[in-house]
Amino acid sequence: MQRSFPKSSLAALEFLRGSIWPGRKAPVAVGYDVFLSHRRIDTRRTVAGLLHDRLVGLGLRPFLDSKSMVPGDRLFERIDSAILGCRLGVAILSPRYCDSYYCLHELALMMDSKKKVIPIFCDVKPSELRVSDSVVCSSEEAQRFNAALDEARNIVGITFDSANE
Repeated sequence: MQRSFPKSSLAALEFLRGSIWPGRKAPVAVGYDVFLSHRRIDTRRTVAGLLHDRLVGLGLRPFLDSKSMVPGDRLFERIDSAILGCRLGVAILSPRYCDSYYCLHELALMMDSKKKVIPIFCDVKPSELRVSDSVVCSSEEAQRFNAALDEARNIVGITFDSANE
């Protein structure tokens, strides 16, 4: 069964496109327009994959790890350069997002590099976002990750409830 991105979110997608190229329909720079940060186990077959395909349909170039990386890519090098080179970050915050060092690293790098970030709260409330005790990181990284989560909580985002879509 093929699902499409919910119609209630189409306005948000148009907003994403307008945020990247106000008044323009085609990209002008090499690289990615949108970096999609997500926890694969929670969102790959739902929100992340559907959003990626919809953004491509709108003429944007989104980075999604499972569709943009190939065997042999150096993980952090490829992801970090995609984040630093993108115009906009989308953090698909899900119940297990904060259990992943990689996800927290991506969010922190987007915030540190002053990217415009649009959070999508997918089956999670902003107040529920906390760095998991299972994430192995230094105290400096934990502070950086918590600061990024605090910043994400204070950005107007999009709510996605997979049970109702």
